[in-house]
Formats: sequence, C-alpha cells, structure tokens
Amino acid sequence: MLDRVFCAAMVFLSVCALVGTGCAARAADAPEDIPSPMREFRGVWVASVANIDWPSRPALSTEQQKLELLKILDTAAADNLNAVILQVRPAADALYPSDLEPWSEYLTGAMGKAPSPVWDPLEFAVQEGHKRGLEIHAWFNPYRARHPSAKSPVSADHLSKTRPELVRQYGQHLWMDPGEPGVQEHSLAVIRDVIRRYDLDGIHIDDYFYPYKERDASGKIIDFPDEESYQRYRASGGTLAKDDWRRHNVDSFVESLYKMTKQEKPWVKFGISPFGIWQPGYPANVKGFNAYQELYADARKWLNNGWVDYFTPQIYFRIGQSAQPYKDLLRWWCAENTKQRHVWPGNYTSQIGNGAGWTAQEIVDQVKATRAQRGADGNIHFSMKAFLTNRGGVAKLLDKEVYQNRALIPASPWLDNTAPQKPNVNFEKATHVLSWSGQGEEKAFLWVIYQKQKGQWSNQIVPAEQTSVVAPEGVEELAVSAVDRTGNESQKAVIQITQKLRFSQVSP
Repeated sequence: MLDRVFCAAMVFLSVCALVGTGCAARAADAPEDIPSPMREFRGVWVASVANIDWPSRPALSTEQQKLELLKILDTAAADNLNAVILQVRPAADALYPSDLEPWSEYLTGAMGKAPSPVWDPLEFAVQEGHKRGLEIHAWFNPYRARHPSAKSPVSADHLSKTRPELVRQYGQHLWMDPGEPGVQEHSLAVIRDVIRRYDLDGIHIDDYFYPYKERDASGKIIDFPDEESYQRYRASGGTLAKDDWRRHNVDSFVESLYKMTKQEKPWVKFGISPFGIWQPGYPANVKGFNAYQELYADARKWLNNGWVDYFTPQIYFRIGQSAQPYKDLLRWWCAENTKQRHVWPGNYTSQIGNGAGWTAQEIVDQVKATRAQRGADGNIHFSMKAFLTNRGGVAKLLDKEVYQNRALIPASPWLDNTAPQKPNVNFEKATHVLSWSGQGEEKAFLWVIYQKQKGQWSNQIVPAEQTSVVAPEGVEELAVSAVDRTGNESQKAVIQITQKLRFSQVSP
C-alpha cells in the first residue's frame, strides 16, 4: 500500500514540475482538435501624400506626430485590423531618414527639412505596430516626383535637382520617366535601402505607374513627354511600339522589385494595388477606365507570373454597380491568380457618405462578398481616416458584423512553410498565470492563446513580446501556439486544468 502511495506521489510531483508549481494542471499527451483563429488579411492604407491620413498636417511637433501615429496603430488594433500600409515615399521624398532622398514636406512642412527633434517615423511605426501585433508594410510610389499639393521649394537633394534628366514635367506633376534606366535603378535602390534597414513585414506599391492622363487648358490630353527616351530605345535596336515599350518598362520594374525583395529578405511580402479593372470587357460585362492602355499597367501579367505575394486590385465600385460590379471583378481577378498568391481587394471605405449608395453596410457587404469568393482571403481599406472618424459608423458596423475577433494573416507557404516548434508552457495555480516561451530557430511573430470554458474554445492573438496572461476562473483547458512571420502556426501546447488531482487518476 505504501509503495502504491509513494509511486502515485512521484507521478504527481512529476506533473507539477511539468506544468508549474500550482499542481492544479497537467500537460495533455496530445493536443485535441482545437479550432484555430480565422485567417483573413485586414489591412488599411495610411496615406501621407497631401496629408490625407498622417500626419494630419505638415510641421507638427515630433511629439504630436508620434501621438497621431500611435492613435492610428491603437485604432487599427482596437478595430481588429491586422496590418497597416504606411506611405513612406509619396513623391521621391522620405518619411524616414534617408541618404538617398530628402525628408518629405508632408512631415516637416519643408522638403529636405528634418523633424526637430529628429526621429525615425518608420522605425517607430514598425516597433509600435509589432507591439500591437500588427504587420507594417512600407508603401512607395515608384515614379511620382512631385505632387500638386506640394507647397515648399524643391530641395537641392531632390531627384529633380540631382538627376534632372530623369524627371519630366507633366501637367501639374513632376514624374520620373519609367523609360529611363536610371529611374528604375534609383527607385530600386531606395526600396532596397528600406528593406535592409527596417524589420518590415511587407513592401507595397500602388496604382501610379505612368501617370493618369493630364489635359491642357483646352481639354486636350497631354501625352507623357518620353519621346526622347523612346527614341534612344529605338536607336539601340529596340523594336517595340511605344505603348508596348511603356508597358515593358513597368513590367521590368515590377519583376525586378519582386526578385530584389526576395533576395534581400525572402519573408518580406511584396504587394501591388493596381486599378481594379485590367481592361474593359474583362469580364465581359465590365466597362470603364482602361489601366492597360492609360497607365501602361499589365496587372494581369504580374499576377499570372507570380511577381507578387499579394495582389490588391482597387475594386472601388459598389456591389450593385452594373458597369463595374464588385463581385464580378473580384471573381475575374481570382480566376487569373494562376500562381495561387493572395488576393486582397482594395475597398473604397473613405467614400462612405459621399452619395451614390456608399454606406457602411456596403463595405460590410463587400467584406462578406470577399469571404464568399474562393481564392480571396482579405481586404485592404482606403483609408485610415474612415476608421479614425468611424465614418458613417463603419468601424462599429465592421466590428459588429465581420471583425468581431482578431484574425491571423493567411500563411504564404511559397515563402516559408516551416512552422515554429511548439512552445514551452507553464501554469501557476496560485496566480492563475499562464506563461510560455518559444523553442527552436523559427521565431514567433505572434502567439495564440486558447482557453476552454464550459466545453467551448475561444482564442486570443497576442504579439511576440507578450509571454504571459492571467487565465479566467473556471477555465478547463489552456493551449498556446506560435505563429511565425509568414503565418505558419506551430502545434498547440495544451494544459488541462483540474480542480483536484486524485490518486485514482494515476496507475499503480
């Protein structure tokens, strides 16, 4: 009898050592079927050009700029978004310290003027975003050199001054000529510098390739002034017609940017958000702007060739819009996704309240339509201002109907399909504290905390730097998993909580 008691006590102490000093829990031999969180990309654009979203106006103090950025990150996290796409290069300038381009006037009020005291907004955004479990993507405009909203003089270190042969005046804009090899080299160098220096989750470019057409005073369309660079191409033996040459210039840049990103940091996602219509007639019932002809953007080719990790067509049209129906366009783009990349359509959330049927319910219905479309697994909202102001009640309605809980970003197995190791876990009965730590070389970007009460599982997604949580009273089981930078989730480390560990549970 004493031998049996002694053996049972030894097993009891072994369980205590395994799961913590509380001795009110035991580690499960094998994880049960625990439902994982929803997988969905929920992004938002934060535009700096013309001070659309951030900073709210130029020349705020450094402290004010930080507070506004923190409010953006806090709001995104509170609204259960999981990614912020921050514009850091609106017009051959920088909202971060750069040796290649001048400080942006949208930050400091004067191009080339550093903030005072000096700080690094991009580094701040990355650190603070990651603390909140948010991905941070750096958003670049590859060709625009000056926007009509700019007010300050052009600084001496701006590309239009240092390399004027690369820049063209086009209507009210300055634009880099995509036909100049030096333009591609410069923009790639700018983005490479950022990839190397910052712990980013993504690189993003928008729908501005060749510029949208400008008109003169009489209303006549102005052709983009690239005849000189085109003639040099022809003189070197090039045979493409001008429109095809323009598309080739953009294709070459997109392909080079994708490959360069993977060479520098393979886990950093690369995404593009082109105009939502490739060409009218694709699909057959669609009419409207022709980005293939007007912007020289062969976005279908980029998706077909897998030159992106995520593809965000700006489907800025309502579901019931007969000439540009949201669902039909989304279905067509998903059918073109032959390399099985992510399709995360862009939604015109800031259009709410501007008439023509743009309501908060329209955006909610678009998110639901995206979920219903096979091959689409997320949305990106333009822009953050709609969430900061809860325009038309959209933030609250999204929270009520579709974004009730946080979601994990869909995994990107073509970048990395190795999951982290199962974490070590510990539970303290006296304090009800569940703690954990990672194992192995594959680091966690997020943790998922699972808890079972009254037979039902729920979960909580927390950032990598958090390593403990207080479990609620009445919890029956707990589990923890690690999620890495590309969305791979580890096995779940499970702890079963018992009110009393009886000798009858231990074999003699």
